[in-house]
Amino acid sequence: MNAVWIEPEQMAQSEKALEPATFKIERETHKLEKRMCRQVGQAIVDFNMIEEGDKVMVCVSGGKDSYGMLDILLKMQARAPVRFELIAVNLDQKQPGFPAHVLPGYLTQLGVPFHIENQDTYSIVKRVIPEGKTTCGLCSRLRRGILYRVADELGATKIALGHHRDDILQTFFLNMFFGGKLKGMPPKLVSDDGKHIVIRPMANVAEKDLNRWATHRSFPIIPCTLCGSQENLQRKQVGAMLREWEKKHPGRIESMFSALQNVVPSHLMDGTRYDFKGLKTTGEAFDDGDKAFDADEFSPPVFDGMPGVAILKAAGQQTFSDSN
Repeated sequence: MNAVWIEPEQMAQSEKALEPATFKIERETHKLEKRMCRQVGQAIVDFNMIEEGDKVMVCVSGGKDSYGMLDILLKMQARAPVRFELIAVNLDQKQPGFPAHVLPGYLTQLGVPFHIENQDTYSIVKRVIPEGKTTCGLCSRLRRGILYRVADELGATKIALGHHRDDILQTFFLNMFFGGKLKGMPPKLVSDDGKHIVIRPMANVAEKDLNRWATHRSFPIIPCTLCGSQENLQRKQVGAMLREWEKKHPGRIESMFSALQNVVPSHLMDGTRYDFKGLKTTGEAFDDGDKAFDADEFSPPVFDGMPGVAILKAAGQQTFSDSN
């Protein structure tokens, strides 16, 4: 019988075709976990979100985003070169039918310290806001005030919220379309009362990845009967618009998110951010000149090719490992 030579590429393709489905799923899930850990680590580094000795209050609502944030932060805590505490906090707003046992049971099983704050904000919102009107504004203000107080009582140095990349983009377009501002949702800010640092560790993470992670981890999702039940919200409409853009033009979401990190004040119209009145000729080449209007000079943004991330300490540079 004559021997048949098989090219290495063909052999690899054949082996891949025979690869068990379960192994493929495990491999893809492992890649997803590494990517999310890398993206969270990058946000922590870029914005100095978590420092040595921090006590981070992780706000857990029962939705996929906050579950995912807690999950990834626990993984980062185990690998991080700096020591920090995590405490999960849930605000039980006394919504009708709210399964109050779910989160305590889940957090106990997870082995993470937690605090459940019981405050009947649901009744206040339903009493004050007319039927059919948007409840998000009042609900958010009430939640913020309570969470700030709880952070004080727990001695938390940072308050972590689970907003992701898509939330940030939606907020940008909401402000532009309806508020007349180029304003997004910052990854780190000082709270309304000026006493707390609020962080969004999931700022670089795509919602579709959080959806996949929530399915993989089988989080016990608790639906919201206030904001979550309002289908006509402008935020939901903007979210649908962004998903449609991404469907028709893959990569557009990444490009827009990259734009939020590459602001050119000289080519906007805010005189408080750029001294248009004081512009003078110099006789030398000017990088911010009118060549920005030449056609076909767009460079594609770099997506997710971030190397191992680092967190800085006074003693030197340390590394968040994403290799496990």
